[in-house]
Amino acid sequence: MKANVSNAWSRLRHDRLAMISLVVLVGFVVMAVITPWVSDRDDIRAINTADNPTWASPSSQFILGTDYLGRSVALQIMWGSRVSLFVGLAATLLTIVIGTVIGLASGFFGGWTDAVLMRITDWFLVIPFLPTAIVLAAVLNRSLWTIVFVIGITSWPSTARLVRSQVLSVRSRLYVDRARALGAGRAHLVRRHILPNVTPLVMASTTLAVPISILTETTLSFLGLGDPTQVSWGFILNEAREKGAVDRGAWWYYMPPGVAIVMVVLAFTLLGRAMETVLDPRLRET
Repeated sequence: MKANVSNAWSRLRHDRLAMISLVVLVGFVVMAVITPWVSDRDDIRAINTADNPTWASPSSQFILGTDYLGRSVALQIMWGSRVSLFVGLAATLLTIVIGTVIGLASGFFGGWTDAVLMRITDWFLVIPFLPTAIVLAAVLNRSLWTIVFVIGITSWPSTARLVRSQVLSVRSRLYVDRARALGAGRAHLVRRHILPNVTPLVMASTTLAVPISILTETTLSFLGLGDPTQVSWGFILNEAREKGAVDRGAWWYYMPPGVAIVMVVLAFTLLGRAMETVLDPRLRET
């Protein structure tokens, strides 16, 4: 196992785009982690920014300028990174857990279990993803956990399909039949033979699911369906639109969160593609 991980890392390390993407992601994660140590959350509350100039362009005092309430845009970006990354990672974790469990059960047990679970999966697949997420976010209480739940409950079908196909392939291999003939139970087969072969696919799927979760959270917040008590990148874009930042030419208000979203989403996507290539022998051959 350690040798496989070492080989995978060695191949990934030689992918320049993957390494650049990893550096970008580490940078955003570090920024999100150190934010409470370099700034107080009260610094972005309007009651504490009354003396600051409004709509101020970037300067030495305010690196990314200020908004219509005199709040530092740079500090909002920093605090917003914590919310956007948290929602993206938490929603992806929920998506992967649900999709992996359903895919494993469907592919391994087969029969009526497979039929029922796949019909449920098909039902979620045919429902338009974004409208469903918008409806759920509008009906439920507006909070970060609601957004995580909405994204997770609407995003798992594709993961379930991928895991099921891999389980069906592994289940039919000779070493699994041999282990079954020697008396191995279902739990042993899943733990020792199925999961190790499914894990690389799940890891690659995870890195590709995070940008989708972040974009969905951004979309919901931009539409005013996010948590109104939390500052996220989508929330900043929504406020910039509502307060007329474009008409005022206040590019420093709407461009930084947009650039941050693009950088994180692109970095996760490139890293996910590279991991998928490294972990899948068929893709490496091509």
